[in-house]
Amino acid sequence: MNETLNTIKNRYSCRNYTGAAVSKEDLEAISLAAVQAPSAMNQQPWEIVVLTNKTLIDEIDSAIMNMLATQEDNALYTRIKNRGGKIFYNAPCMYIIAQRPGTDIDCGIICENIALAASSLGLGNVICKLAGLAFDTAKGSEYKEKLIPAGYEFGVAVLIGHASDKQGIAHQVDMSKIKYID
Repeated sequence: MNETLNTIKNRYSCRNYTGAAVSKEDLEAISLAAVQAPSAMNQQPWEIVVLTNKTLIDEIDSAIMNMLATQEDNALYTRIKNRGGKIFYNAPCMYIIAQRPGTDIDCGIICENIALAASSLGLGNVICKLAGLAFDTAKGSEYKEKLIPAGYEFGVAVLIGHASDKQGIAHQVDMSKIKYID
């Protein structure tokens, strides 16, 4: 199996990071892979924010958890608490993909490039749409001003870091989802 297919096969959603910083070299390689993503009519309707300020990441994590704790339906809060109590799993880096409104497919392609590039470098990663809850917290407008360029909206985030558990398991594939038509 070639290297690309092997990376795709073995990539898993990492939910436990050491918290150690990712090297600048690795961040630059992942960033390059991100902007090499294809987009409709090559419009590249994104801006990428590479957040490595661990204090800010942890602050946003706490703000989201505090907001979820006050919700009448506490199912999501309970689920996260049962997984260790952190939205961002102690990740030291968050790639935030800001998108022009209505460009979800392009945003999805870029986040997959980020995840696969990180995996190919031996880094844990997980695609995290829950990061968007940051903008619904009490400090949401402040976070938006810091993290989302004018004219863009939050698309998705990808958490990157050194996995605490290097034995993560890729999800089970369901080959019944594929139909071949001759």
